[in-house]
Amino acid sequence: MTRSGCVSDMHLLSPATAALAWLGRQGTRAVAALVLIGIAVPPIDALLKPFVTEAIFILLCIAFLRVDAYALRGHLRRPALVVAATAWTTLVIPTVFGASCLALGLDARSPDLLLGLMLQAVASPMMAAPAFAALMGLDATLVLMTLIASTALTPLTAPLFAYVFIGPALTLSPLALGLKLFVILAGSALVGALIRRIAGVAAIDRRKDEINGCNSLVLFVFVAAVMENVAASFLAAPILMIELAVLAFTVFLVLFGLTALVFTWAGRERTLALAFMAAQRNTGLMVAAANGALPDLTWLYFGLCQFPIYLSPQLLKSLVRRLLHRP
Repeated sequence: MTRSGCVSDMHLLSPATAALAWLGRQGTRAVAALVLIGIAVPPIDALLKPFVTEAIFILLCIAFLRVDAYALRGHLRRPALVVAATAWTTLVIPTVFGASCLALGLDARSPDLLLGLMLQAVASPMMAAPAFAALMGLDATLVLMTLIASTALTPLTAPLFAYVFIGPALTLSPLALGLKLFVILAGSALVGALIRRIAGVAAIDRRKDEINGCNSLVLFVFVAAVMENVAASFLAAPILMIELAVLAFTVFLVLFGLTALVFTWAGRERTLALAFMAAQRNTGLMVAAANGALPDLTWLYFGLCQFPIYLSPQLLKSLVRRLLHRP
């Protein structure tokens, strides 16, 4: 398209569409700002909290909307790395989490914290993980393939680990959890595929900035929901909140480091991509599956988990560039 054609298209954009496109171009900065806004404006958080399930569904639809089936088929010709990464994130990580939590006696000392940690562990990676990988110059296709495979297994693996490690702390039965996850994932995949087929790949690529903007706005609904009580809780119980924040960052870094260590053989770029993916757990999906019926401590922990997830792409982007020897 010529420059004059691009200028003409820009003139045709409505103010709302132009604003969405601008928001979508902010990348990691917009993602990091969501967390700060969620803390600063708690009344909005309370208003949006009832819509968290719908927001997660829309986020999943947007993620499946961007799946390139042809690229996936090409990369699946060498599936060993994808299979290994899927087994790591869906089987090994929950097992390590569960065994560690039981060894520390969290089932007796803090069942609500055990619930939060295990829901984090059994969740699939975030649907935004491929976008984060792309923003950091990593292998987004590998992340997307592993994400789809692990997400497809989540309705089977999550109830199993929930039954083994959480037990009575989870008010939703394992079977109900699996069915709810299946409905959310299958429904969003179907909607995303239909929109992709009707709109066409070219139109979706052409509107990627606007789609990124929509993704950020919908993502704010979830971030706001889990951030509702964070600011007030910091004032009421600062020591507890600092401990939970340290735990959230520690879990993120441990998952990142362990994954990088396990997949060193895959090459530096792919190792970093898988490490970021494994550390970014889709707690929102588990909140949606549980209909938001979680204890206050679990909500607070999920809220603090957003800090390492959404700040890490911005904070670690320069480190990744240096490790990969890129300008």
